[in-house]
Amino acid sequence: MILTDTGPLVALFDPADSDHKRCAKLLASIEEPLCTTVPVLTEAFHLLTPGSTGSQRLMDFVTEHGLQVWFLDDSALVRAFELMIRYADHPMDLADASLVVLAETLKLRKVFTIDRNDFSSYRIKQGHRHFPFEVLS
Repeated sequence: MILTDTGPLVALFDPADSDHKRCAKLLASIEEPLCTTVPVLTEAFHLLTPGSTGSQRLMDFVTEHGLQVWFLDDSALVRAFELMIRYADHPMDLADASLVVLAETLKLRKVFTIDRNDFSSYRIKQGHRHFPFEVLS
């Protein structure tokens, strides 16, 4: 399973986005299922603007199971807040924090993102060790 960040979702469903072709090509090569979180979807829908064609295409992609969606429970939300505080010197928003929590929870390392810099600096805690993301961009 591959974590999916906001940038690719916006690029995939907005043909005018400068990263559209690159993200579409990468998506075509991905064989594993994609997953994301509600904060990421919220951010993507905001950037695509409600009522837009891109927004409708993203809705269709989610409802047709092109993307699994993970909801944050109380403990996941607390962990996301901890991460946002920990990475305060390199501001981490809730969407990114939620993907790190999902990675920790499901023991995932691959993330489909345009934001290579941030995800190259974030670490996934598993036990007493911290692992880097494998960034697909």
